[in-house]
Amino acid sequence: MTAVAAPVPYRAAAAVSVSGGGPGYDDEAGTNVAVRAIRGAVQVDADERDQVVEATAELVSEVMRRNGLEPDDVISVLFTATPDLTSEFPALAARRIGFSDVPLMCAAEIDVPHALPRVVRLMAHVATDRPRSHIQHVYLRGAQALRLDIAQ
Repeated sequence: MTAVAAPVPYRAAAAVSVSGGGPGYDDEAGTNVAVRAIRGAVQVDADERDQVVEATAELVSEVMRRNGLEPDDVISVLFTATPDLTSEFPALAARRIGFSDVPLMCAAEIDVPHALPRVVRLMAHVATDRPRSHIQHVYLRGAQALRLDIAQ
């Protein structure tokens, strides 16, 4: 009879231990850094390529500025767009502003009838020493209506 390994219990964590040095991972200087997720969204005036790219670049730049980040701090970014935005991939904006080697992915939001139209959202995974309570999530233009609970 072949022995079956016991399942590994699920453990929720705010950060992933990569190097074994506690929550987060050790950066190049040997400092333990947490992995955090940052959310954001921006509403676009129209489904036009230049508007999607410009609004997304504004969103990414503002997330970076408010959280004191550099492109090297960004692990990955997932962009979504409402189904009414099809003129361009939002990730193109991030590439244009310096995210040349950051893994980026675009996906479509689910088509909810009462959803705010023409919205690009992002979830960025970043390496930062900021505690979760100091992360600044960014909602711009009409997308501020999505998160009235977050002071802009």
